Amino acid sequence: MARTIDRENITATHWIIRPYVRVTPVLEVDAADIGLSAFRLVLKLEQLQRSGSFKARGAFANLLMRTIPAAGVVAASGGNHGVAVAYAAQRLGLRARIFVPTVASPAKIARIRESGAELVIGGDGYTDALAASEACMAQTGAVSVHAFDQVETLLGQGTLAMELAAQAPALDTLLVPVGGGGLIGGIAAWHAGETKIIGVEPEEAPTLTAALRAGRPVDAKTGGIAADSLAPRRVGELMFPIAQAHVERVVLVSDAAMRHAQDVLWACVRIVAEPGAAAPLAALLTGGYVPTLEERVGVIISGGNTTAVDFGAR
Repeated sequence: MARTIDRENITATHWIIRPYVRVTPVLEVDAADIGLSAFRLVLKLEQLQRSGSFKARGAFANLLMRTIPAAGVVAASGGNHGVAVAYAAQRLGLRARIFVPTVASPAKIARIRESGAELVIGGDGYTDALAASEACMAQTGAVSVHAFDQVETLLGQGTLAMELAAQAPALDTLLVPVGGGGLIGGIAAWHAGETKIIGVEPEEAPTLTAALRAGRPVDAKTGGIAADSLAPRRVGELMFPIAQAHVERVVLVSDAAMRHAQDVLWACVRIVAEPGAAAPLAALLTGGYVPTLEERVGVIISGGNTTAVDFGAR
């Protein structure tokens, strides 16, 4: 039976994946400490999730809620989804073949290899990896685990919102990074208009911005420093109506702004975030989103799969 992407099914998914994922912590920060005006800022530290990003939620949801054949699973990924599926498959004793493009970061490639999954690197971007994974699925009979356009993926990512609502129940606004839209789709489905949801995506990969402008998912440019996490060619079909209904707006941030946000996270709270994960904070630091006085704002730090960087040297 087809599942709808709503609070009831997100709650059910939470209890299914709960033994396999971490309850990641939140950190309340005085906004003045990072050069912002007086509002309350809560960071959801999902870079501490198993596999190093929120993607573990959707990966385990797929592998636990679907029938997996002996041929196992295949997944296409810019990096984090591949790491998560490889990790989940290893935990559950399943075969996995992961396809990533050449832009995938060395840190993410290394983590996939460490899991024991078969890794295939090729093509310039996520779309190339997706095409290769679909060909493999057709040839082998393996199940495809989509990075963002799969019901189970969206339900899994939505468990982050359920968890955060219990940890920080009085949030007025949530800033969420956007790539293919699995995370913001799941979060927006959970809140269903009860909390203001602001999407943040790179100027060089404005997938949701382009879709909202066109009224449907359309191809957008796919570049920039977050190309291994926030740069599919278009957002998912499943998340788009959710975004139309429940995402208030989308803010675009530059590569330079994401780098600066990485620096600020490290300098002020000693958090290492990959560029795409720093995008929501970049929206605050650049004034792309300006909270009202005493507004309680949540920021999703979505992943930390990056090589060690001397941020102070930049």
